[in-house]
Amino acid sequence: MNRVLQALGLVPFAAYVLVFLLVPTIIAVGSGFTGPDGFTLANLAVLGSPETLSAFWASIWLSALTAAVGAVVGAILCWALAGLPEGGALRRAVDSASSVLAQFGGVMLAFAFIATIGGQGLITVLLRERLGVDIFANGVWLYELPGLVLPYLYFQVPLMVITFLPAVLALRQGWAEAVATLGGGAASYWTRVGIPVLAPAFLGSLLLLFANAFSSYATAAALISQGSQIVPLKIRAALIGETGGALAANAGVLALGMILVMTVVMFAYGRLMARTARWQG
Repeated sequence: MNRVLQALGLVPFAAYVLVFLLVPTIIAVGSGFTGPDGFTLANLAVLGSPETLSAFWASIWLSALTAAVGAVVGAILCWALAGLPEGGALRRAVDSASSVLAQFGGVMLAFAFIATIGGQGLITVLLRERLGVDIFANGVWLYELPGLVLPYLYFQVPLMVITFLPAVLALRQGWAEAVATLGGGAASYWTRVGIPVLAPAFLGSLLLLFANAFSSYATAAALISQGSQIVPLKIRAALIGETGGALAANAGVLALGMILVMTVVMFAYGRLMARTARWQG
């Protein structure tokens, strides 16, 4: 009876996943296999076109770069936070800020960067008019693919803090003491205990950051209004362009490509997190 009640408790969540995740995914991917005469595999040729490969490569390097930088910076912050008192005001403030900023994106984030370092942004104008320095190239770079790096890092670093901090806090003081008892120093502790233990959690968080950047759309769409340098923007172009009706199948194929990449990444993430859970438990 208890198991039945527990299963019933999952019904609302299962319904939510079915209606808002599974069904839209099936419809989107299914459109890529639909042609004038019904089911077709001809649309899959889009995945091999130079434009599609270029978009996927741009999405991958942008995601990998922001994930790597965000993971390193976030890991350093986690190590610093671990040394603070658990109930301290600074640690609570950073934890709260990370939870908020990790979800801060889209049009508001794009506007914040435009108002700060855009062509007429506050910092851009101050540096140009007061110091004669134009390090932001009049803010034009912000509206191109490299301009997405800083906005993405704005939410990548806090996300790393949220996901990696529990692993850092789970390191046991007794391990360091055991290494010291056996005559080892700090270097021995980190090379033989600390880094091997934290590596799965770090790599798992890195993959999560990659997936987060790879699937991001709103911030890129708000900053880059022309062109389709990354896959989410290419899907947008296929759906809302003047020939959107004819290119809807292409959007479905591109969505399939993204799902395949995300499936591989999240599978690897799940395996790493399962390994991390062994010693955290």
